[in-house]
Amino acid sequence: MSGYRIFSQFYDNLTFNVDYKKRADYIQSVLSLCGHEMGLTLDLACGTGSLTVELKRRGVDIFGIDGSYDMLSIAMDKAYDEELEMLFLCQQMENLDLYGTVDTCICTLDSLNHITDQAKLQRVFDKVALFMNPDGTFLFDVNTVYKHQNILCNNTFVYDTEDVYCVWQNSLKENNIVNIDLDLFEREGEVFRRHSEHFKERAYEIDDLKEMLTRSGFEIVGVYNDMTTDPLSDNADRAVFVARIVEPINDVM
Repeated sequence: MSGYRIFSQFYDNLTFNVDYKKRADYIQSVLSLCGHEMGLTLDLACGTGSLTVELKRRGVDIFGIDGSYDMLSIAMDKAYDEELEMLFLCQQMENLDLYGTVDTCICTLDSLNHITDQAKLQRVFDKVALFMNPDGTFLFDVNTVYKHQNILCNNTFVYDTEDVYCVWQNSLKENNIVNIDLDLFEREGEVFRRHSEHFKERAYEIDDLKEMLTRSGFEIVGVYNDMTTDPLSDNADRAVFVARIVEPINDVM
């Protein structure tokens, strides 16, 4: 994600329902079931770093990358508060450029849906593959086409928290792209300060994602319903992919 200057200020407040401890448990258990040790791990599109910090707390050798300076500023504050020495880099996913290779890459909470150009998403997969050690594993999740067509679609959602009142308006377009308009009303005593944010998300067909991963040199280990190891169902709102590198790409321009 790039930008999100305003959204970053309220992101944690609006994602209060995400249990990062349970999600960290899930990631570790799925990778363990696949016979994979996390080793050096990249949290791609780490956002405000809640999951990155949680995994670091558990002893995972992890660093985070995100395209938003504002998100990363919050992530670094969290690491500082926890007295954790952590590396955070500001890079766009499709321009991933590391000094070395990693054993594991995770990318969670629908971050890849923010890439609405399929060629650019292919480049992300290519880049992740390029910086993977042999038998490296890529775990990521995405919102499904079902979710975009039946849950997000043209609906409006309202979130009323202690610090912000948010009106989240969706508009479904071609190629399962949802335009998202946020009106954020920040509480300041008895008055509200209004902010606006706009972005897009695209849902990709599962078979298209599999084909793209294969093209990047990955083999598919499994595709699951979120927070389970059950095979992906037709009405799942989020899909979790686990893919292992087989033939890493030698060069990505």
